[in-house]
Amino acid sequence: MTQPRIKVLVIGAAFSADLHMEGYQRCSDLARVVGICDMQPDRIDALASRYRLEDYTKYSSYERAIAESGCDVVDICLPNFLHHPVALCAFRHGKHVVCEKPLAITAAQAQDMTEAAKAAEKCLYYAEDWLFAPAVVRALEIVREGAIGDLLFIRAREAHSGSHSPFAQTIAGCGGGCMIHLGIHPVGLALALGDNRWTCVTADVTGGMERNLVHKAMEGEDWASCSMSFENGIRAVVEANYVTVGGMEDVIDFYGTKGCLHVDLDFSSAVRCFSIPGVSYTIEKAEITTGWSSPAVDEKYNLGYVGEIRHFMERASAGRDAMPGLRGIDGLECMRAVEAIYAAAKAGTAVKNPNL
Repeated sequence: MTQPRIKVLVIGAAFSADLHMEGYQRCSDLARVVGICDMQPDRIDALASRYRLEDYTKYSSYERAIAESGCDVVDICLPNFLHHPVALCAFRHGKHVVCEKPLAITAAQAQDMTEAAKAAEKCLYYAEDWLFAPAVVRALEIVREGAIGDLLFIRAREAHSGSHSPFAQTIAGCGGGCMIHLGIHPVGLALALGDNRWTCVTADVTGGMERNLVHKAMEGEDWASCSMSFENGIRAVVEANYVTVGGMEDVIDFYGTKGCLHVDLDFSSAVRCFSIPGVSYTIEKAEITTGWSSPAVDEKYNLGYVGEIRHFMERASAGRDAMPGLRGIDGLECMRAVEAIYAAAKAGTAVKNPNL
């Protein structure tokens, strides 16, 4: 007997929703989108048309959508500051939740969300796409088989020239600057490798506004770097910035006692193109597409969005939590680490993990 498909309500119809909709389109055997909620109806129409969605309901209120859509899973694709209230509403109505990164704008909010999920006996899935990027999956297989010996150190960076979202420009909307918005990916990877047991962090960030390198009107930092130590002996250096032109950079280096690995998630395309008029699209955040470029091949799959959505739908259909790194508790630990990074940068000294 065929198991009924998971019914999904997508809250938000902008950038993140487009990434997730690609995943739902490719796991239609497991899930179907029954509703989309956004305050701008035209945005819903555009998203539904792009993915040839039929038999769904449009909503402008997330409270009404959660109460009336009959969904099993609420997928939160909203600005950071809205993750917390929407998740709590979903758990009150007995729904599983998929939440984009970061889990919230404070660790206290993230803890509220994990506690609400536990009280509702529902799952909170943390959408960290790096852990399903095929290149990262393969790299971790190589690390775990011992091919580079014992893992000693990782260095990871996400960077581009700046967020398109107006909510990313304020602390109230985003929770910080490039570290919470971009650095959350390498922080999450480092925590997954270190079993969430970080011992201390040191950090340096630009101070926002006039103290930023480029983005003088943005309240949060536009450059950030931190060093993390873990109980298992692994060290990590994480960088995030909004000062990198030429398209998004997702770069990870693994160093072991008997070898090393280098992963470039964005510039691994097998396609090379020279164009005078310019290509319609090359990679995310590329300012120009003229001249030589390496247009992405199946970017949403290669960045992990397709794999993470299938994983969440498989787990939701069984009522099970996600694998380590993609659980609510992992998103919470990411927020605790990010808050420690900001505290270390402000104090100019190392901050220890108070929970160990």
